[in-house]
Amino acid sequence: MNKSIYSKRVLLNEELLEATIFIKNGKIYHIENGFKEREGYPLDNCGNDVVMPGLIDSHVHINEPGRTEWEGFVTATSAAAAGGITTLVDMPLNSSPVSVSKDSLFTKIKSTENKMKIDCGFWGGLIPNNIEKLEELINSGVLGIKAFLTHSGIDEFPNVTEKDLREAMPILKKHDILLLVHCELDSEHPGSKLLEENPTNYLAYLSSRPKEWEDTAIALMIQLCEEYRVRTHIVHLSSANSLDQLNKARQKGLPITVETCPHYLFFNAEEIPNAKTEYKCAPPIREKANNEQLWRALNEGNIDFVVTDHSPAPPELKEMDSGNFQKAWGGIAGLQFSLPVFWTKAKEYNFSIQKVSQLMSGNIAKFLELDNRKGKIAIGFDADITVWKPEEKIKIQEKNILHKHSISPYLNKELYGEVVKTYLRGEIVYQKNKTNECFNGETILY
Repeated sequence: MNKSIYSKRVLLNEELLEATIFIKNGKIYHIENGFKEREGYPLDNCGNDVVMPGLIDSHVHINEPGRTEWEGFVTATSAAAAGGITTLVDMPLNSSPVSVSKDSLFTKIKSTENKMKIDCGFWGGLIPNNIEKLEELINSGVLGIKAFLTHSGIDEFPNVTEKDLREAMPILKKHDILLLVHCELDSEHPGSKLLEENPTNYLAYLSSRPKEWEDTAIALMIQLCEEYRVRTHIVHLSSANSLDQLNKARQKGLPITVETCPHYLFFNAEEIPNAKTEYKCAPPIREKANNEQLWRALNEGNIDFVVTDHSPAPPELKEMDSGNFQKAWGGIAGLQFSLPVFWTKAKEYNFSIQKVSQLMSGNIAKFLELDNRKGKIAIGFDADITVWKPEEKIKIQEKNILHKHSISPYLNKELYGEVVKTYLRGEIVYQKNKTNECFNGETILY
């Protein structure tokens, strides 16, 4: 169906301009400056709202099949659409079976049928006993391969060792496919005992997963990246101490990228109350001084993009009643709120709307090699569009949360930035105060 969208603030070529976008067969067909009407293209007039490329989130745990009571494709993609996200990539663990073979990947893909509001790609998994199945998994269309250097929290998805990585990396190099790595290397640390003695104390939890774990793991991945020249991506960076070694590696031309998450930028350890396990994630949210350095790195282009690492769990697994950080599931739910959360703080650091779009859409499209059709409002691109009011103040309320569970550290927070409409290939998949039961999301496979 043909359509046109007008606004006084359309993000085109990194400028906010008054323009009308014409959409035909799900693609951006034509763009004109100013307000234009054309017969056969019904107009959506968005007034002064910002019209920008749909957000992309390449780090989401949806958990279906097998753990749909944690989250599922219906709830996750509905929440994503309400947050202005039009494309996401699902992680290979937390579902059952985990996506570590061709068969298990296709089991997951089958479970998505008629359940996705937005487009979804899939990461495959690397574990110690699936090296022989790795090539078949890569050829099944996954966008990359994810590995953990510490226990993942899911027994079916054990962490790999340096030996496992050395076996896998020649295969990854052969196929020129991304390797994504959760970088923490466990070692004896007095913080573990402190947490045992003070399980509801957040700072005790923080001390149990020190920066050194992350920094040592990242150093290993830099070394292996240099040896094998495999495209390597560091997920959810929280230790600012690693920025220097990552910058030096990239200056040497190593194919390394790095992401961080809204919760590392919005919250500071000093402010997190004890027994509030909704804040628990791994690596942990660190101190204000550390997180200020992450902001500087984002501003300077030394962190490539921002994604949620949405990883929900039911109340009993989050130990909401006991407040026990040692036992609680480590994961933060924030898929629906990533734009206002990031924008609220980014405003304080004088980030522009253009910069936010780059960090939450354009750079991720490039990372996923989808930048020939997503991440930009341009002729020939998918008409994936977010419409939002950056000046509008909102309050995160339980009644509005579309995730499976309302457990989130963002609950009751007042934020700037209200998403009012989300288009996927020109079709409305979310509109404020209106129900939309249309599930037209597509599977993205290489």
